[in-house]
Amino acid sequence: MSKMTLREVVDTMLTYEGGEKATMLGIGPMSKTLIKAVLSLGKEKDFPVMFIASRNQVDADEFGSGYVCHWDQARFAAAIKEVAEEVGFDGLYYLCRDHGGPWQRDKERNDHLPEDEAMALGKKSYLYDLLNGFDLLHIDPTKDPYVVGKTIDMDVNIRRTVELIDYVETERKKRGLPAISYEVGTEETNGGLTLPENYEKFIQKLLAKLDEKGLPHPSFIVGNTGTLTRLTEQVGHVDSTSCKELSAIAKKYGVGLKEHNGDYLDDATCLEHPALGVTAMNVAPEFGTVETLAYLQLIETEKRLVGQGLIEEPSKLGTVLREEAVKSGRWKKWMVNGQDKLTPEEIFKDEKLTQQITEISGHYTFNNPRVKEEIARLYKNLAVSGIDGEKFVIYKIQAAVDHYVECFNLKGLTSRLKKA
Repeated sequence: MSKMTLREVVDTMLTYEGGEKATMLGIGPMSKTLIKAVLSLGKEKDFPVMFIASRNQVDADEFGSGYVCHWDQARFAAAIKEVAEEVGFDGLYYLCRDHGGPWQRDKERNDHLPEDEAMALGKKSYLYDLLNGFDLLHIDPTKDPYVVGKTIDMDVNIRRTVELIDYVETERKKRGLPAISYEVGTEETNGGLTLPENYEKFIQKLLAKLDEKGLPHPSFIVGNTGTLTRLTEQVGHVDSTSCKELSAIAKKYGVGLKEHNGDYLDDATCLEHPALGVTAMNVAPEFGTVETLAYLQLIETEKRLVGQGLIEEPSKLGTVLREEAVKSGRWKKWMVNGQDKLTPEEIFKDEKLTQQITEISGHYTFNNPRVKEEIARLYKNLAVSGIDGEKFVIYKIQAAVDHYVECFNLKGLTSRLKKA
């Protein structure tokens, strides 16, 4: 039996009532350790896993690959398959492109590439996704460097979206590849709400254009319900009424409401998501921060063991992680109050800010040679005292993911889907 497509999953979930309702979780693939933690938990709790990779995280070598393990699409797919076999996960997992399309790599946007060139690169990246078995492509042509401080025109967004889906479908059919699913739309980066009337207008106009060309409808349409992640916390406020209205509109057109920036949401807010009809939500930086904090906790344990004479030569992970995180510059997007303009030298003079930036952007450095070497040294030192460092990191990641699994009623969802 072939794997259920995400289109089929959404169609089934839109029929669920009462206790069967659930909200799927899109998980940023921040490291191979995280993937191992998630697939092990997915096996235990029987829920479908969506790994959502941005172009900066995973992309073709000709674009510079990704900061996560230097993965291109092929190595990303192979790594997940390898881990699934290692932990005995035989359920549903999906490779998802998060924010694919033009200008979605930092360099393309910073270089202010013209539209035709940026669109061509976005298409080429999608082709690599397609050829390497991605199940869901997020079509997002809205990170236009020529549109600053305002929302991109709806008709321009739709034109580009249809052009990109048309390209992917043409290439897919040409190669005889199986059907894939699509996600469209994007969140507001200022935390503002998506107005129901604009959301419905966008859906109506997009579906009409897709129908004209005989193209498939999307499985998910992104709507902003008030979520906004800054530093290591949720600074937005989820509007329950907006969730309910947007999900009802999406369902009317046979698609699922997708929520982005769901990191650090509290239990009460998460618990109401299935009831309000939110079909899926993305969480990424939170899990990277959780893994970073786990390493920092292990470093503290290592220091104590050194003090007891049980470890002779401690690792330098604390120092290296701080240096690499600050120098990466990737923390800038999460900062507030103009702190994104600070230089590394200025940051290192502020101990509290250095620590904060390490927690925010440590995960961007996990594959840096210096960091990898020191993590290995840390694990080796702890193992002498009978401490399994990797097992602890996996435990901390799983605890963070399980918060959403339980609140979103995901436990047993794979079995429920297969019975439908």
